[in-house]
Amino acid sequence: MSDASLVKIGLLNPKSPTNVGGVMRAAGCYQADEVRYTGKRYALAAKNRGEQYNTDTKRASLNIPLVAVDSLLDGLDDDTQVICVDLVEGAIPLPQFHHPQKAIYLFGPEDGTLDQALIDSADAVVYVPTVGCMNLASSVNVLLYDRLAKGEHLGSDELIRQSRDTNNRVRVKSSR
Repeated sequence: MSDASLVKIGLLNPKSPTNVGGVMRAAGCYQADEVRYTGKRYALAAKNRGEQYNTDTKRASLNIPLVAVDSLLDGLDDDTQVICVDLVEGAIPLPQFHHPQKAIYLFGPEDGTLDQALIDSADAVVYVPTVGCMNLASSVNVLLYDRLAKGEHLGSDELIRQSRDTNNRVRVKSSR
C-alpha cells in the first residue's frame, strides 16, 4: 500500500443541493481528494434551484472535484478500501473503526440507504452511533472529523488563523 493518504467521498443518488454543498464544504475543511455522486436528482435540483441553496460557502468545489459517475466504485486504485457509512445491522460503530490510509467512504441518499450490492462489496461498514439518523452533510462531517481526530494531525494557532472566518479575531485570555 502507498504511504500517501487518499480520501474520496461517494454519494449514492443525493437529492439536495444543500446537502451536496455541505458535503463539499466538509471535503474542503478536511482536505478530501474528491467527491463523486451517482444519479440524476442532484444535478436536476441544482439546475432548477441554482445558487440559492449553495452551502459550499468556502468554494471547496474550486479545488476538489465534484464528479458525476455511473458507479461509485469505478476507477478506484486497487489499494483503495471501500467503506460504507450507513445505519446497517452488523456495522462497526465509528468510534471503534480504524481508518485505512486510502479510502472511499460511501453514503446513501437522504431518503434511502446504500444498495445491498455496495454493502456486500465493502471492505468495512460503519455507522455513527446516534439516536435517529443524521442528515447527509452532517454524517460526512462526523466521519471526516473522526478520521482527522484519529490521525496524526497537529493543530496550531497558524491553522486557526488560516481556517477561521475573517471577522474572528478572538484569542484565549493569557494566564496571569
